[in-house]
Amino acid sequence: MGKKIVIVGPAYPFRGGIAENNNRLAQEFMRSGCEVVIFTFSLQYPSFLFPGKTQFSNEPKPKELDIRVEVNSINPFSWISVGRKIKKMRPDILLIRFWLPFMGPCFGTIARIVKKNHHTKVISVLDNYLPHEKRIGDKWLAKYFIKPVDGCVVMSHTVKADLRKATNKSIDYCPHPLFDHFGEIIPKTEARKMIGVDENSRWMLFFGLIRDYKGLDLLLKAMVEEPASSPDLKLMVAGEFYSDPAPYYKMVSDLGLTDRVKFFPEFIPDNKVAAFFSAADIVVQPYKHATQSGVTQIAYHFNKPMIVTGVGGLAEMVPNEKVGFVVDVDPKAIAIAIQRFYNENREAEFTKGAETEKTKYSWKRMEETIYLSYSKVISTENNLIQ
Repeated sequence: MGKKIVIVGPAYPFRGGIAENNNRLAQEFMRSGCEVVIFTFSLQYPSFLFPGKTQFSNEPKPKELDIRVEVNSINPFSWISVGRKIKKMRPDILLIRFWLPFMGPCFGTIARIVKKNHHTKVISVLDNYLPHEKRIGDKWLAKYFIKPVDGCVVMSHTVKADLRKATNKSIDYCPHPLFDHFGEIIPKTEARKMIGVDENSRWMLFFGLIRDYKGLDLLLKAMVEEPASSPDLKLMVAGEFYSDPAPYYKMVSDLGLTDRVKFFPEFIPDNKVAAFFSAADIVVQPYKHATQSGVTQIAYHFNKPMIVTGVGGLAEMVPNEKVGFVVDVDPKAIAIAIQRFYNENREAEFTKGAETEKTKYSWKRMEETIYLSYSKVISTENNLIQ
């Protein structure tokens, strides 16, 4: 295919799922013979807007990637400079990763400048159009971004529905590809030794950045519902708090779960992810609302059964009774699913289901969907000319 592609968005040295996704997508394009450059941030968020400890990865730089650290999200002079550089490069595709309206002015301005070369087509992969935690001005900022975009790729039908309310532009769907760079599955007993948890208990995993909308409180309440209240049924909570941790620790204490819940309250580095997923019997995502989740795709990589709530794109990604259970946003419903998983001995069945289902989520499919979006833009322009 051999296109010239510029990606704008989070990438190394930034950490997190979107940065990892952009790094991996760039590698996929390069394997197909494309020339790829990534423009990432010199400043992604002002420190007062970032709830975590650090925005940066301590992992080594991905091999062979041309990553240019030049985009300052709050400096219009940076937007103009980056836009002019990409305009001069004349890529076939400017691929912008959009997940937060805060980035709308930055990305929207860059796109407008680049398109003045009358060659580059702007395609956006959108994790969200409007965020989970809404703020004043979100719709205006998102609209400013989407106006110069030629084609859109979404990873859940929920985002597609949100986006369709705002634009008539072409929207193509591709499910979130697997996060396949975390290494191999580790034997469960060995993995539990590695992270220091009881080898003989039944362990569930809640993984990823902890925000209120992800429903950890619902899962904790489920653990004292009679179906899931067994003392040997335990929970690993592995991830950095992006919400106030105090209410969660208080809830664990008040519910008498101190011996059943083990917190690992830090950003889990790549080289430790395999141990957490391999140590778990099942991954639980009790989200109150969602679009899609990278945690699902990590679970698939490790062939892990899942319990998810039926919100956003989660039910699209986890077939009920095949890979796990899709349940209502309710502690009792979550507890019943946990009970069924263990009492009905579904682990082997769901593990096999995950191994089969994950074949749908390839990086090649994402690459092809982006090319499809690009080809639609070219075809539409050619028809207008004719």
